[in-house]
Amino acid sequence: MEHYAKQIEVKAALVRNESRDYRLPASCLITSDEDAFFAEDMDIIVEAAGHTAIKKYGVRALHHASFIVASIGALAEENILEELKATAVQHRTQLLVPSAAIGGLDRICAMTLEEIDRIELVTRKPPAAWYGTLAEVKVDLSSVSKPTLIFSGTANESALLFPESVNVSAALSLAGIGFKNTHVRVYVDPTVTQNTHQIIAEGFAGRIELSLQNTPSANNPKTGYIVAMSIVKVLRQYTNPFVIGV
Repeated sequence: MEHYAKQIEVKAALVRNESRDYRLPASCLITSDEDAFFAEDMDIIVEAAGHTAIKKYGVRALHHASFIVASIGALAEENILEELKATAVQHRTQLLVPSAAIGGLDRICAMTLEEIDRIELVTRKPPAAWYGTLAEVKVDLSSVSKPTLIFSGTANESALLFPESVNVSAALSLAGIGFKNTHVRVYVDPTVTQNTHQIIAEGFAGRIELSLQNTPSANNPKTGYIVAMSIVKVLRQYTNPFVIGV
């Protein structure tokens, strides 16, 4: 595995502030100049900068390379998704959506080959994960003492209302029966210490019920370490001769 990982080279990073320490290889071009960034010869471009970055750079990225999207909630806007797909077709690149904070997407995708009756997502995160989001308007995060429902509705609504926190609903929708048919419930939950997601899907192929507990990132508790690990897994698939779980 180590041999194939060495075939992955980080060539360039497009950043807002070039003076920060990004802990990237010395050979990596770190630039805020988008023209310099896209002039590099790259096979894959990874987005890790939020919905605005996808809207601003997604099409241009797919002109040059395959494009891994981390801020999956941006794809809840149908016009953006369709534009990116069309660009990928035109330039023979790929728009890649990693499993990120959830799992079971391979199973959900397979289930769509026949009828699916229901897909539901229940997300629970501790209060610290909700600062800087709409949740602050709905509940007093400093004093909440019991699990509190802050959203119940469709996945397209949740992904747009909580862009940094419920990207998982977007990934589940894209794998399954669409944003408008996937139901989501979101809780501020002081009884949990990890970001938790429960997926329930039922249909012709059977039923899946999957529960995940993700360790929050120390620097950004809205997300977990598994998101970055999932992206690395996608990159390794391009160089490893043995691939499982696709």
